Amino acid sequence: MIPPRPRRAAPAAPCLILFNKPCGVLTQFSGGAPGARDTLAAFIDRPGVYPAGRLDKDSEGLLLLTDDGRFQARVADPRFKLPKTYLVQVEGAPDDAALDRLRQGVVLNDGPTRPAGADRIAPPDLWPRDPPVRFRKTVPDCWLRLTLREGRNRQVRRMTAEIGHPTLRLVRWSIGDWTLEGLAPGEWRVLPLPAGPGAG
Repeated sequence: MIPPRPRRAAPAAPCLILFNKPCGVLTQFSGGAPGARDTLAAFIDRPGVYPAGRLDKDSEGLLLLTDDGRFQARVADPRFKLPKTYLVQVEGAPDDAALDRLRQGVVLNDGPTRPAGADRIAPPDLWPRDPPVRFRKTVPDCWLRLTLREGRNRQVRRMTAEIGHPTLRLVRWSIGDWTLEGLAPGEWRVLPLPAGPGAG
């Protein structure tokens, strides 16, 4: 009698990970300093997932990871125009004219930006940054909420510098419908992969 073939385990369904990236962590799983918790490998122990997009080492907040290559490419593709919202602490106090420049689009060294959502907001209730932001007692600061539909290298920092208000702290709060709600720095949550990059 021929024994039945063992059943193969069904492949795991593709997943989406929401991760609150702390300041100082690289958006990669290798290449950090020896013994330092400065890569994704120090926080996320799920094999086969990769970042969908990037976030600068000195920036904080929402990073999406997935084990589905097509979904990863769609999220990162600017053609899908997924809105990304940032909470940005800037040096000084931008006036309405400065905010209007952001709303209309500013010219950077790699060309004009798309129009952005830009509003002054009250200081948000966020976790303390590690390391702390360096302040100058003689220079005020304020918080902005910026929403972009493109993703150039260090774009938010370059945009606020262009209007004369350098970024002190940068937290990406949301990508499309996905947000940091309920995630402390270094925490992550697994979700089923949605049908499209705009469904969260």
